[in-house]
Amino acid sequence: MILNSLSNTNIILELSNAFDNIHWAVRFRGNLKIEILQQALNAIASRHQQLRSHFSSQDAQLVELIVSTTESEAEVQRLLQQESQRSFDLASGLMLRACLLQLAPPEQILLLVTHPQHSWQMDIFWQELVRMYQDFLEGKPHPLSIQDDDYTVGQEQLNYWQQQLALAPPVLELPTDCPRPPVQRDRGAEQSFTLSQDLSQALQTLSQQEGVTLFITLLAAFQTLLYRYSRQEDILVGSAIAKRNHQEMDGLIGFFVNILVMRTDMSGNPSFRELLQRVRQVVFSADAHQDLPFKTLVEQLQIERSLSYHPLFQVMFILQDTSYQDLQLPGLNKAALDLTLEMLETSTGIKGKIQYNTDLFDAATITRMIEHFQTLLVGIVTHPDQNIATLPLLTASEQHQLLWQWNDTQVDYPQQCIHRLFEQQVERTPDAVAIVFHHQQLTYRQLNQRANQLAHHLQSLGVVPEVLVGICVERSIEMIVGMLAVLKAGGAYVPLDPAYPQERLAFMMSDAQLQIVLTQEQLLTLLPEHQATVICLDTDWKEISQYPQSEPVSNVQVSNLAYIIYTSGSTGKPKGVLVTHKGLCSLALAQIKKFDVQPTSRILQFASFSFDASIADILMALCSGAKLCLAKKEALLPGSDLMQTINEYQITHVALPPSALAAMSNQSLPSLQAIIVAGEACATELAAQWSRKVRFFNAYGPTESTVCATMAEYTDASQKLTIGRPIANSCVYILDSHLQPVPIGVAGEVHIGGIGLARGYLNRPELTLEKFIPNPFSSEAVSRLYKTGDLARYLPDGNIEFLGRIDHQVKIRGFRIELGEIEAAITQHSLVQQAVVTVREDIPGDKRLVAYIVTKSQPAPTTSEWRSFLKQSLPKNWV
Repeated sequence: MILNSLSNTNIILELSNAFDNIHWAVRFRGNLKIEILQQALNAIASRHQQLRSHFSSQDAQLVELIVSTTESEAEVQRLLQQESQRSFDLASGLMLRACLLQLAPPEQILLLVTHPQHSWQMDIFWQELVRMYQDFLEGKPHPLSIQDDDYTVGQEQLNYWQQQLALAPPVLELPTDCPRPPVQRDRGAEQSFTLSQDLSQALQTLSQQEGVTLFITLLAAFQTLLYRYSRQEDILVGSAIAKRNHQEMDGLIGFFVNILVMRTDMSGNPSFRELLQRVRQVVFSADAHQDLPFKTLVEQLQIERSLSYHPLFQVMFILQDTSYQDLQLPGLNKAALDLTLEMLETSTGIKGKIQYNTDLFDAATITRMIEHFQTLLVGIVTHPDQNIATLPLLTASEQHQLLWQWNDTQVDYPQQCIHRLFEQQVERTPDAVAIVFHHQQLTYRQLNQRANQLAHHLQSLGVVPEVLVGICVERSIEMIVGMLAVLKAGGAYVPLDPAYPQERLAFMMSDAQLQIVLTQEQLLTLLPEHQATVICLDTDWKEISQYPQSEPVSNVQVSNLAYIIYTSGSTGKPKGVLVTHKGLCSLALAQIKKFDVQPTSRILQFASFSFDASIADILMALCSGAKLCLAKKEALLPGSDLMQTINEYQITHVALPPSALAAMSNQSLPSLQAIIVAGEACATELAAQWSRKVRFFNAYGPTESTVCATMAEYTDASQKLTIGRPIANSCVYILDSHLQPVPIGVAGEVHIGGIGLARGYLNRPELTLEKFIPNPFSSEAVSRLYKTGDLARYLPDGNIEFLGRIDHQVKIRGFRIELGEIEAAITQHSLVQQAVVTVREDIPGDKRLVAYIVTKSQPAPTTSEWRSFLKQSLPKNWV
């Protein structure tokens, strides 16, 4: 049993949690005198400061002795279990309970139970009890010369710890299976393991070679594991040190096992050999300042306390010697901390045990942690000069599962340009309605013919593969005709949202060096000054209609550009993502299959044309024979307007950002069959609400991965909502900052690969090299991964849980926004000295951008003046 002083300094008078009780039992033979036993127990309690502490002002017997007689082994077990679990009423003053079971003469069992607030050092207690019993039996007194609280500590010790623990992180953020409860409960379990004799000997040998103790080597290894699990470089671990520096203390019961905080700086990715010396210094310094009781340290530091976690450290490491014996009863484990690792040297090898809080961790997680620790230890003794960030952690089977098994997504798909998939659908269902907008509609044949005519016109103007064509139109049939025509002509389209400020449009047109822009006459005045050829799809259609309706011929290949989507950029300017045809056919077919899109389906085109989610809407409909439904902007406003549109068009499939879905009721949409949420994190409660009515999908993917990289269907309202698994022909790796795959359950950055990966960023070669990196897990030299900046973790079933962003990018109402771009726009104002932009969510689900601005002088601009200024360079929905 491990003694510790981890109890809170503020004691609350209440019935204790019975499962916290400290208990041990001894079976013996002999003629025991019960009254002498009672006298000895009371004497021990009365003579030790720790056991004399009363919670009541009234005098009370300090030890309760219960005597029972039985000869049934089953009854013995029942009584032991009952008495070990019975609660203490601390206000009564009873701190120790003894239960004597008299079996068949002369056999007896003595069970001692105490509240953890008064845990004692067991070997000393038994020695003291035997001496007391013998002395009382013989009528002898038995005084002690020193009391526990006579031991005091100098100011020098306190000064050391104040400096050592300054600015320490309050919590070690280990990945847990369940959210941390607001009040920590001591609900625990444990798992044991044994290191092989070869590994045990290798650890001893390494320790001797490096001039450190086995304790230091194992502590350094454990802190390396915590560093890899938590992604934190400042690791604090508690450890128990036997604090008996005075000979008179050897016979005292009490908190002489002091708790020391081992704080290690893991930064700089040192080799394990280098880390050993860091830990050696930490341990030696802590040991030299071990006399300050932990409770006193916590009081003196005046740190902010929380009921949800232990102060200063939440994880403990203990190395026992061979005299250690675990005398706790089976099934009554406890976890006063998040996690405790105990190691024990034995003649057959080093044994270990992890005690863990079951409110935080599942048993399977601890099993994996033990496997990772053992794998790490093998790596340490084999390659002690290897950097701690790259030491092996995963077992061979887990590595295979994470890197290959869960990325086994390869399926056959037509390796052709996306407009060819549409043309094949035209051949199958030429007379089916392809697109509806307001009171207009076109069949597949009519839509294809119009797109062909415009494509011929574009080719006459010089559009060939890799030529960029801007499309600046309102929601309309012309929008879809223009998109298809550019692709058929062999070019790539660049959406230009007419709602964008002229300054932003001017940058995009200049950055893309657009030579041709498709637009509508009423939008001409909104375009900035430019040199491009303008085609008005409404007023110029008479001329366009003179071109052939036959399929145009182009040399476009799947490796050529299909479109460029501009996303928010941290430098203050948007960046253009170069997306090729390569992944579009696979994406369209994967979504059609997953969402069960049929020729009778009706797909609502909700997303802005300048947002890549629009591509998924369009392809899902036009490559399956379904009907694509467009509506005016005001008819798509979340709430009653959007619901009315869904009902009018009898929509069966819709993709929405969760914020738009949250504004709708699921009670009056009878036609709806499937909802796809994407663009931002979705609350599990929202998914649970809608999944009762329709099929509910959560999709994830940045523009750089061709719209979508993973998806999950949510069917069980009792489970957490995930972003699922990689879609067909995509792969996802969750890696740490050193590109090492992280274990199941551990957070890392999402890296995406596969055929949908974009070419890079337009005119941004440095950023392309930074974000699109060589794939370290592929033998193909051209294989790359995209670093998303998103934080996620694999769950044991292979699904991925999205955790948030690593950087300052956010998503609000489905729009990807770099806070740095907004800050850069604000600082362009002549009065601004400094600006910080953040996201606030004062009302759950209602995220808002908030700017904090320091001006150079007063008076500062009004809110309306700030808005007017920012709308000149930022999209309206950002301001």
